[in-house]
Amino acid sequence: MTPRRIVFAVVLVGLAVFVYVSRQRGPEAREVDLAVVGRTTSLQSFVTASGEIVATRYADIGSSAMGRLVGLNVKEGDRVKAGQVLARIDRVQAASSAAAASAGLGALEADARGLSDQARSAQAELDAASARAAESQKALARATDLRTAGLIPQSDLDTAIANADSAAAQVASATASVARAAQTNNAAERRVTQGRAEQTRARDLLDKTEITAPIDGVVTRLDVEEGEMVVIGVQNQPGTILMTVSDLSAINAEVKVAEADVLRLALDNRATITVDAANGRTLPGRVVEIGASALPQVGTQAAAREFRVRVRLEGDTAVLRPGLTCDAEILVAERANVLTVPLQAVVQRGADTGVFVVANDTVTFTKVTTGVIGGLSIEVDGVPEGASVVSGPFQALREMTDGARVRVRQPS
Repeated sequence: MTPRRIVFAVVLVGLAVFVYVSRQRGPEAREVDLAVVGRTTSLQSFVTASGEIVATRYADIGSSAMGRLVGLNVKEGDRVKAGQVLARIDRVQAASSAAAASAGLGALEADARGLSDQARSAQAELDAASARAAESQKALARATDLRTAGLIPQSDLDTAIANADSAAAQVASATASVARAAQTNNAAERRVTQGRAEQTRARDLLDKTEITAPIDGVVTRLDVEEGEMVVIGVQNQPGTILMTVSDLSAINAEVKVAEADVLRLALDNRATITVDAANGRTLPGRVVEIGASALPQVGTQAAAREFRVRVRLEGDTAVLRPGLTCDAEILVAERANVLTVPLQAVVQRGADTGVFVVANDTVTFTKVTTGVIGGLSIEVDGVPEGASVVSGPFQALREMTDGARVRVRQPS
């Protein structure tokens, strides 16, 4: 055998050995990150959102009377009581309208009294005509009897008949006069009622030139200065907002929660509110209101829907002011003494949810039941405590199959 053939044979044997060893070892092991199934004493799930501090009760104060602002009795930050006069509108026109309404009512009442007297006079005339008609009927009856007895001439009987007919006509006329007087008197009474309503409206408008506080609270916003014109709202045109009075005895955090999280919330969920303007101070609170519909979207571009959620703050809220921005962390679920794995370790294979458990450098897909998600961890059931599972990288988890060989990735 020549040296060339010997070398060729050695190469063939080496290749055969390499192929055999490669087939025995299987595919090359893939580098992965591992995590241990651990037991967590308390796993908490939170919903986070941002918003602002608002008063539980507040009132935007406008004006029901139009005119110039001639008096402003408060400044921003003042405490006020319900019923306290906050501002005054020029009352000249309102006072003139009230005086005119009172004078008009007086004239209408005088007319009504005159018409009432006329109605009584018409009734008296009717009573007199009825009496005369009754007397004429009696006279007619006597004349008829006398004529039958032949004691009076026919002319006397005819006169009695004519007198009775005339009296009956007078009764009919007086009855019609009473009806007309009653209608006229009723119309006058309605005009008086209308006049009283107009007087009430004018006096109410005059009273509203003094703008009073509807609630106890603090003037948290003041948008006008003395001397400015104040207008009232008409149809789609809003009127002038003079100021806002807020009851700061109870404070809410009003936050916007994404639609993906709002169904996880429930009334009375505990929350922690962080106010950056107060040096990052945190305050406890509880959810007191969850919006029933999504907030209107601003702009034409499609965006995720958000829902308004109100959290009632507890503790000392004296330093807070409406309008301060805040962040909310709302506790929606809490489990004690549960097994957890990193959230990214849980994968979907078909209809099954599970993790890849590592043993002897080989992975086995193990189905699990998931529970509460807390931060970057998730509750699992179906794997033993202390087991090693694949937690990354994402590409490796996406392509991984049952029985694959792995090795721990070394940090770069």
